[in-house]
Amino acid sequence: MMPHIGYERPEGATSQEGLTEMKFPVVLHKDADSDYGVIVPDVPGCFSAGSTVSQAFENVKEALSLHYEGLVADGEPLPQVREIDVHLDNPDYADGIWGVVDFDITPYFGKSVRFNASLPEQLLERIDQTVRRDQRYSSRSGFLAAAALRELST
Repeated sequence: MMPHIGYERPEGATSQEGLTEMKFPVVLHKDADSDYGVIVPDVPGCFSAGSTVSQAFENVKEALSLHYEGLVADGEPLPQVREIDVHLDNPDYADGIWGVVDFDITPYFGKSVRFNASLPEQLLERIDQTVRRDQRYSSRSGFLAAAALRELST
């Protein structure tokens, strides 16, 4: 799953240091006598609900936050985000409607650490051009973090 770096969230803030906002596949479902429910297949046990579709999608962000806080506190590994296609044959989600929720995972990786890296001059110039042109990236570090997460999540 391709992270969005420095992506502006609805409340107008960008992620810490412009690093990583991931797109989590979610399944929306509703029974006749219930609120809308949302399940996050890549984060077992993470679900939420709301009286409207919009509220259900907003509430699942809080559920993700609480779930990630618990994983970090327990020293558990953070889940890998996968494409919706991976889940389509799962009968548990057969009657659901698929959607995507943006969620900033930056706070759960720990504090930023400065390090030195050497890259070929031409490659560094191409990175800098991309950072200037693409508003998803706020810096070289943001671009490199996105590239690393893409590679590590495959």
